Amino acid sequence: MATPRLVLRRWQPGDLDSFAALNSDPEVMRHFPSIYDRSATAAMITAWEAKIDRQGFGLWAVERAEDGALLGMAGLNPVPPGIITGEGLEIGWRLARHAWGHGYATEAGRAAVDVARRIGAQSVWSFTSIGNERSQAVMRRLGLSFVRYFDHPNIPDGQSTRPHVLYQLDLAGPQPRSEHQ
Repeated sequence: MATPRLVLRRWQPGDLDSFAALNSDPEVMRHFPSIYDRSATAAMITAWEAKIDRQGFGLWAVERAEDGALLGMAGLNPVPPGIITGEGLEIGWRLARHAWGHGYATEAGRAAVDVARRIGAQSVWSFTSIGNERSQAVMRRLGLSFVRYFDHPNIPDGQSTRPHVLYQLDLAGPQPRSEHQ
């Protein structure tokens, strides 16, 4: 799928080195429990590809259309257990530092929200550590609203990344008018 500046696509073997570099960058991963090495990154990509095969959607590679540079990932995934009551779709993104501040996360996020609407999702959810103001700003630009604070159940007590914020976008209600309506 394409946006004006991005291509959200399946993962390719040539993506591993760039994505592993992103996952091992301490600044990119500051709001995650740890960095991921090349092996963990490869396993992550394999798992995401399997989910895309199974679900028809997932966490896609994000490349810049003008030069094919891999910027990171974005997309949809089932919300992990213990975050919300019931089932739902999580919208997420992770971009390399050089891609920050250009609106790419918001652009990719809008494409993911469009997919969620097309597949009939009732809502999308997003969450991040409390200190991740950049991601929270993207959530708000995508129209998500703050729901609550919580301790992420998959992050051990005492880790600074355990306290999280949860945001949600209701897709079942009235839709915003597009500029073409």
